[in-house]
Amino acid sequence: MKDQAESLRAQLKKQHGRPAKTFAVVSGKGGVGKSNISVNMAAALAKQGSKVLLFDMDIGMGNIHVLLGLDAPYTISDFIHRGMGLSQILCKGPDNISYISAGNGFNEVIRMEDAAVGKLINEIEWLQYDYDYMIFDMGAGAAASSLQIMLSVDDIFVVTTPEPTAITDAYSMIKYICMQQFDSPLYLICNRAEKEKEGLVTLSRLRFTIKKFLGKEAEILGVVPEDSNVKKAVLRQMPFYLEYPHTSAAKKIDALLQSYITGYDSKRTGGVPLFVRKLRGLWQKNS
Repeated sequence: MKDQAESLRAQLKKQHGRPAKTFAVVSGKGGVGKSNISVNMAAALAKQGSKVLLFDMDIGMGNIHVLLGLDAPYTISDFIHRGMGLSQILCKGPDNISYISAGNGFNEVIRMEDAAVGKLINEIEWLQYDYDYMIFDMGAGAAASSLQIMLSVDDIFVVTTPEPTAITDAYSMIKYICMQQFDSPLYLICNRAEKEKEGLVTLSRLRFTIKKFLGKEAEILGVVPEDSNVKKAVLRQMPFYLEYPHTSAAKKIDALLQSYITGYDSKRTGGVPLFVRKLRGLWQKNS
């Protein structure tokens, strides 16, 4: 009876609910503040009243829970090895944020039996109706284990800094994504820029290069400035958006999110989400 009741609730959510907007936050290399951007975007969206799920995909080096100053009693490896459901390994963060810790076993997902893969995809599909946004914080570089999720999301946010190596690696990541025939929007964020102009020049050049050599349009989302309060917040294990809400970095998070939200069509309908449809198709193709 319990399973039937849960199945009925799930069907009702699917018929009358609206699936979450999904996006992945990526970078070409580590150390550019990608996870910090993910966490603080989640904090900003939650502060606006949205329900957000942060899914840490930085396998073996996940730090979402650390940046939130919280524990991670369960991880994605508990789903794989212990048969726990995604709803069971969900952890609650501040405000309307929930998170799933990366653990160290997600590279085994694509080698799971078909029934286990189907269970993962189905549970992600149901979870979409419990949230307004699902944010996948990807590991630096292109890990094969998370490629399918990265290529299935609605949008990809690429984080770089003005450093030449970060820009080069960001372009390499974007080139890799384009080679996989990813056709959804790409959004560019420059983190830790000393000046707004420096960040905008960085993003403009990157966008031009992407268009010229890859034939792909990319949107400039915004620049998050270098801010001493960001480092203080990290040391205190708190999102800077919550700990120092009036700083320049926090205000820029608001600005880039507003730019993003007003830039896409928010009239989403029920039914099978495109994210899940693409994810299921990619896994079947590679199984």
